[in-house]
Amino acid sequence: MSRPSDAPELWNGQAEKEGVQFGELSSNAIKKSTEDGDVNVTDLFILRIPERLRYRKETPFQFNYALTIAFSCSGAILIANLYYCQPLLSRLAFEYAFQHNGDDSGIIVAMAGSYALGLLTICPLGDIVRRRQLILVMTFITTLLSIGLAVTQKVVVFEAINFLMGFTNVAAQILIPLVAEIAPIERRGFAYSIMLAGLMFGILFARVVAGIIGDFFAWRIVYYAAVTLQSIVLIGLYLMLPDYPSSNVGLPYWKIHWSMGKLAVTEPIVVQATLINIGTSACFAYYWVTLTFLLGGPPYNYSTLDIGLFGLLGMAGVAAGPICGRLVDQMHPWHAILIPTALLLLFQAIQTAAGGIHISAVIISCFGLDFLQQIQGIALVVSILSVSSTAISRLNAIYILSFYIGQLIGTSVGTIIFIQYGWRAAGAFGMALYGFQLFVLGLRGPHCRQYTWFGYEGGFSFRRKLQSSEISQPSYTPDAN
Repeated sequence: MSRPSDAPELWNGQAEKEGVQFGELSSNAIKKSTEDGDVNVTDLFILRIPERLRYRKETPFQFNYALTIAFSCSGAILIANLYYCQPLLSRLAFEYAFQHNGDDSGIIVAMAGSYALGLLTICPLGDIVRRRQLILVMTFITTLLSIGLAVTQKVVVFEAINFLMGFTNVAAQILIPLVAEIAPIERRGFAYSIMLAGLMFGILFARVVAGIIGDFFAWRIVYYAAVTLQSIVLIGLYLMLPDYPSSNVGLPYWKIHWSMGKLAVTEPIVVQATLINIGTSACFAYYWVTLTFLLGGPPYNYSTLDIGLFGLLGMAGVAAGPICGRLVDQMHPWHAILIPTALLLLFQAIQTAAGGIHISAVIISCFGLDFLQQIQGIALVVSILSVSSTAISRLNAIYILSFYIGQLIGTSVGTIIFIQYGWRAAGAFGMALYGFQLFVLGLRGPHCRQYTWFGYEGGFSFRRKLQSSEISQPSYTPDAN
């Protein structure tokens, strides 16, 4: 089978030959899951699925932005579980009598590590079992764990529950591939920007709310509020989440990981996007963790409330992200990555030069970095998902896993550099990471053939051209996975 010359980037001949290895469904498997059995009417044999949400092949669910926005809001509340503790570090140190000197960042590092483990082990189940049931179960578990965080009196128990929270808090990342799969290709960037904005809002929302509550009330109220919000999300998802059939009937669990590993090391676009994503997520994590130390010490000496309110600046930057999602849909992903990455280096330079001298530098960098990282993230996703339309879930898992590997690196290394060498050295670390991203992007041009690892081919056209292999269906069916 030869590769079409008019679609060098999006050719997936290898996936076609290897079939189910990259998650592609056989017609027999589809028939088995959607025709041979009855329509699924219960969640885990306990709760009945509302009639309008039951999957029927003859009337597949239609893509719409209202549902995407609802998923985005749900994802915001769920992802916030990972970030409530960051502005509460000093409160936790006082409560549990350990030293607040950077060693307490181990709580954050452990949670980031467990989250990465959950992405690797739980998220792939979304292509083996029904997603609706998996999402509801994971949300129920994290709600129970939030109760534990709110009531525990021992630091060891708190750390253990926090670790389990990171491991099981993956429901939002199971929702994302669903949106990516059902969105028409010409609107995929905009649809994903809505989901990404929700996740980013959730991260910043957690910091702001936790900072305010931690400053005026008991820090445990943060987790009681989290229980309430997650309970609302759980009920909402039960009432609005469509029940899709398993997309890989009979596919062994280990084969999903094998295909993920193969994609991660054999596809140049995936390797390039993954390395860039690790770098930018490390910058994001380092910036927000060390910002707490910078603003809490001299010359600023801000309170927990003041530090938490800086998340509002980040929210303003994130809010502008979906506006740029439509622009990303029209541009080639390579250029849509290049422009924000170069500007991110500029704003990081402002933070490095004056972040510890004048608060205006912190304000400017805070808004600019969050806004540009939003655009860069959308472009990276569009790029990595273009590799194969039959492996979207696997590709998204690789992307998200690389994001949290970067978070782990940024949180640990950034904190060490800040504690030992100060804010300017930490800023230089961020600049080095952005320089690394530009270097990786420059190794491979925008229009190279799929398996060209280095060099430039096909010119530098900015505009994205949809190939025949990218034309989407008006609605989701199992064949699309």
